[in-house]
Amino acid sequence: MNNEHSDFIIGRHPAVMALKSDQEINKVFIQAGLKSDAIAEIIKLAKEKRLVISNVPKTKLDQMTDHQNHQGVALAVAAYQYATIDDLFANAERQGEDPFFLILDELEDPHNLGSIIRTADAAGVHGIIIPRRRAVGLTSVVAKTSTGALEHVPVARVTNLVQTAKELQDRGVWLFGTDMKGKDYRQWDAHGAVALVIGNEGKGISSLLKKTCDEMLTIPMIGHVQSLNASVAAGLLIYQGFNSRHPLTD
Repeated sequence: MNNEHSDFIIGRHPAVMALKSDQEINKVFIQAGLKSDAIAEIIKLAKEKRLVISNVPKTKLDQMTDHQNHQGVALAVAAYQYATIDDLFANAERQGEDPFFLILDELEDPHNLGSIIRTADAAGVHGIIIPRRRAVGLTSVVAKTSTGALEHVPVARVTNLVQTAKELQDRGVWLFGTDMKGKDYRQWDAHGAVALVIGNEGKGISSLLKKTCDEMLTIPMIGHVQSLNASVAAGLLIYQGFNSRHPLTD
């Protein structure tokens, strides 16, 4: 796994999830005077790990977290750990399932990325692939929006998405892109090794990556607004993948 920049994990639930995981944490910041069961659990977990706990005024936490809703808690974490492509395949193998991956093409909004990671965890996605450039990485906003799911879904960060897509194909993975013209996503059968490609919020999937895809899927719309938020569209497609892989039984 590869290390990236240091950051903060903020919010009570994400903090608890991080403290229960193997993630390396440097220091715990708690808002002075706060008392609750959640805060008590965070302090208990931090003490069990023999971490330094610092009680600081709310103004200090506001400054550290860029005035986000920190709920009185911030963990200074060592670099987020990005997975490798091999890690993603190993995750699927551990679960005895064919790989189900997401490729996110230059997603820019950390809230969208966090929401997609949360949905991916819920639907059993084995890993997510993001580009190193022109895209949001694993920031504290992403971690908070994922509400702890980031601890369970490996994320690989690669230099070239097209090359990575071809590598996946060489390893038996079928690539499904999203486009205005394509097969109705409700007909998508995601059995076997698959990767779902989600495009940028405004531009969609880049032309080279689109050409690499084996098949395109579309979400039919009959309303006046002919586009969906990236995380909402991803959620629909991810759960169609889940539905076909885990069909209802009588």
